[in-house]
Amino acid sequence: MRFQLDHDWQGNMATPRAHLGDSVKIQLLLVLCFIWVLLGLTGHAPWKPLESTGINIVKMLFDKGIWLAPLTSDATTLENPPLYYLSAAASAYTLSPWLTMHDGARLINALWLSLMLLMVGMSGRELWGNGAGRHATLIMLGSIGLVVSAHSLSVEIAGLTASALGFYALSLARRRPKLSSILLASALCLGYLSYGLMSALPLISSALLLILFFKAWRTATFVKSLFSALLLASLPIALWLIPLHQQHSDLFHAWWNAHLNGFNQSNHLYFLRILIWYAWPALPLALLGLWHYRQRLHVLGPMQLILVFFACHVFFLGLMASAKDMNALTLLLPLTALAAGSVEHLKRGMAAALNWFGVLLFGLIGGLIWLGWLAMLTGHPIKIKQRMVFLSGAEQLTFNWLAFIIALLVTAIWLFVCIRARQTNKSTVSNWAVGMTFAWSLLMTLWLPLLDSAKSYQAVFTSLDQRLSMHKGCINSLNVERQQALLLNYYSAINLTPVASSQLSACDYLLVFNKKGQQRFEPDGAWQQAWSGKRPADRKESFYLYQRLN
Repeated sequence: MRFQLDHDWQGNMATPRAHLGDSVKIQLLLVLCFIWVLLGLTGHAPWKPLESTGINIVKMLFDKGIWLAPLTSDATTLENPPLYYLSAAASAYTLSPWLTMHDGARLINALWLSLMLLMVGMSGRELWGNGAGRHATLIMLGSIGLVVSAHSLSVEIAGLTASALGFYALSLARRRPKLSSILLASALCLGYLSYGLMSALPLISSALLLILFFKAWRTATFVKSLFSALLLASLPIALWLIPLHQQHSDLFHAWWNAHLNGFNQSNHLYFLRILIWYAWPALPLALLGLWHYRQRLHVLGPMQLILVFFACHVFFLGLMASAKDMNALTLLLPLTALAAGSVEHLKRGMAAALNWFGVLLFGLIGGLIWLGWLAMLTGHPIKIKQRMVFLSGAEQLTFNWLAFIIALLVTAIWLFVCIRARQTNKSTVSNWAVGMTFAWSLLMTLWLPLLDSAKSYQAVFTSLDQRLSMHKGCINSLNVERQQALLLNYYSAINLTPVASSQLSACDYLLVFNKKGQQRFEPDGAWQQAWSGKRPADRKESFYLYQRLN
């Protein structure tokens, strides 16, 4: 294959333009997306805190069948609309002959994430031209913040997908307004019916501000497109709100009041601050793009959309969202889009530095994962095995042929890419995405049993359930966190009634949660310890069950 290298002799190194081989590049991208999306969705218990709420709501959907208003086992108010949880419940039901409820429910993320990555790629291509779509998808795949959150059973994934669809719709607005209107309506529906105003308000505000501040967007066609989208979106939203009001009016009013009173946060600086690591490598590339286009920020359509979209999401996240890393997922969209348009303008030195940093970082991570896995299997090096046992609580690791083959294959792909890839701007972002997929894949194959042993509450709460097998009635709890109580209900159907002290306990059983560094609860003579438990590797948390003496 013949390439012509574009070089401006000022230190820029543009991506080689290939007239052949686009299908091969697309196939490589699809393989990367397939591996990245699927690995980590199955094979482990729900992990606190990201999945406690989601899996409990899915279980309640099966137990109580309140499809219009999915609630947790301890809730009397609606936290989020039902669409994401209904899709997870449908996935769990469909896959129930083969998978556990949490694995089956979590697999719905494959659909949401695939749609999100497709929209990210199409947005990049629409804004910056051919080739930029692949850049955008690869940068998104390599984002640190996404990989640590995307494989969790959390409603924020649906919010991210809806925002990605809305961003693509806006990027398409001036060229294909009718299609843009349909896609924006779909984004508003998906977002509102999954994530509420947190998803819908930034999209609507972005469109309105574009009309207000920029003449290029202030056209009758775009205004009509926006109005049509709002009208189309209102119909399916009304099909949920009206039955909810008719059948569960108390839940509807409580949820609506929470909506109106939900602008009480001030976390703008928090979300901007975490982008330093959360949005890597999109952030440095986006900053490069800002510098490159600094004199045309106000006239370039893509820059207008990206900056307004980012500003609106920071504004509403700071007002409405709690200080959780996962709430910042939507900020990755405009940063990734801007980064995709900056790849061609990377200086040679910066491209080489980013590339070698990725190779060394992921090479080190991958090497340590393989070494730890070998130590757990063979017992050597003994110090490393002792450390792995200390951190995971697992004494032994069973050899798994499927996990081993996947890990070996992904390692071979990463080595091939590092050795054979030519040093270009595009190879910088593709190498980073391959490296991130490589590290994530090794974690989710070789180390998944160890991670699950350290993070899962399944063994602890199953043991507690067996101890209470003859008593599933009134059980009080002291200091037990809400996320732990939701997981306990998922594993055992036990509902805890929190109390402030043992003197206020009206039940015959009291479950106490103790944390290292806090004064341990010591009951009076009216109670005796009936059970205790903790996760194998946990040296900070422990549970104690006390039974009242007659």
